[in-house]
Amino acid sequence: METPLLPVMKRIKINPNALTLAGFFVTSAGAFVIAQDLRAGGMVILFGSLFDSFDGMVARANGRTSALGAYLDSVLDRYSDAFILLGVAYFLRSNPVAVALALGTLVGAYLVSYTRARAEGLGVDCKVGLMERPERIILVTAGAIFGFMVPSLWVLLVLSHFTALQRIMHTRKALSASNAKTARPTVTIKKILR
Repeated sequence: METPLLPVMKRIKINPNALTLAGFFVTSAGAFVIAQDLRAGGMVILFGSLFDSFDGMVARANGRTSALGAYLDSVLDRYSDAFILLGVAYFLRSNPVAVALALGTLVGAYLVSYTRARAEGLGVDCKVGLMERPERIILVTAGAIFGFMVPSLWVLLVLSHFTALQRIMHTRKALSASNAKTARPTVTIKKILR
């Protein structure tokens, strides 16, 4: 996906972390706007998500990737997710079901992130699942801009928690396989006497 854009990315000399911060501030502003006006807020968030797409591409194209940059990006993404879904919940505050959907989706979004981070902390590569952050942003902005926010929240709620479950099952399987490989064979009296 990045190959056609590589020459363009190499010409961008802005620090990738600055792009990450810019995306965070634009998205946070969008979350404030979405609390007042779904369509306008969705458009601002969509614009902010462009920065989030480009920061990593610019870093890789210019050989400026860093552990700190990846960490900063991940942490600010979690803040953005919270602000966006809280903004949506505030806008829909007259509808208790929609508020519950937004908050349940926020929990799901955090579990999607946490299950991956915890798995990778245990040495398991865990990028499986249907509903990662780009898909969540697309669904939220589409729901906001085109006026089907509550159906979008239903989809987000179900698929976010399903993705977290996929990651739990994937990690369980990977850890079980790893334990089976490292387990020492049990020596029994029968084996010794054979």
